[in-house]
Amino acid sequence: MRSAILPLMFIVQRERGYLDPPGVSYLARRLRLRITDIWEVATFYSMIHIKPIGKYHIQVCKTLSCKLLGSDKITQMCAEKLGIKAGETTADERFSLSEVECLGSCGTAPMFQINFDYHENLTPEKVGEILDSLD
Repeated sequence: MRSAILPLMFIVQRERGYLDPPGVSYLARRLRLRITDIWEVATFYSMIHIKPIGKYHIQVCKTLSCKLLGSDKITQMCAEKLGIKAGETTADERFSLSEVECLGSCGTAPMFQINFDYHENLTPEKVGEILDSLD
């Protein structure tokens, strides 16, 4: 049953927008596991959201390649442009900003992912254009 936790979390998240406490309770009952078993998995993976996120989830890679090539500046620029810090969502719920571990694009660092789309070889100019293009 444990092998079903992650795929089922994605289904709950897709349906509810994030993995909320009632969703966790439901999974625990269906899988015959403890609620803490579900939370342990949910809090380990950055792709599982345990609080509401914005329409556009900007995930800036913060691991070595990206860090060395300026991911801190990318995060800072996004934060300034959106008026939020990493880990926050804008008041209108359009944007969430996160710093995450490796997104597997080390050869094209720095990079970020917006929802499921990768944006690589970022520069401040490119970041501004990308954010401005979002409706």
